[in-house]
Amino acid sequence: MKRLILLFFFIYSIAFAGNFKITSPAFKYGDFIPVKYTCDGKDLSPPLQWENTPKGTKSFVLIVEDPDAPMGTFTHWIVYDIPALSTGIAEDFPKKIEVKGIKQGINDFGRVGYGGPCPPPGKPHRYFFKLFAIDIPSLNLKGGATKSEVIKSLNGHIIGTTQIMGLYRR
Repeated sequence: MKRLILLFFFIYSIAFAGNFKITSPAFKYGDFIPVKYTCDGKDLSPPLQWENTPKGTKSFVLIVEDPDAPMGTFTHWIVYDIPALSTGIAEDFPKKIEVKGIKQGINDFGRVGYGGPCPPPGKPHRYFFKLFAIDIPSLNLKGGATKSEVIKSLNGHIIGTTQIMGLYRR
């Protein structure tokens, strides 16, 4: 009976976690990211939207990564302490350490804020925009945190995840 209850809970959790979704009006999952959101364009952050936030969400964390970078996964954007009532991030989010309580970390370009796709010439790279719903209102980190600091603070607090992936090639 205990196994049956655990199985039901597991299936129920997956079913409802699957409704949490991030999208972008700028590109669909698996499509190429428009040039204006890259280093070859204006290097603007793309607009992002999400829906079906998991129950108990107190805030969000967004991490954008390129796992195809020559030297290993490259982090393009870290955003944390996004309020639970938020349903997205507007295009061209300011490249400041803190904007209305929303904090940004240091990307692998060594800067705060969004750094768009900028792969070496060759095969397309994948860019994963990963959104984490968490059960605390703040990571209690100052703006300008590193990815490792953000990941460490996320530990044990993630209640839902979703992602969108875009491609870019030079």
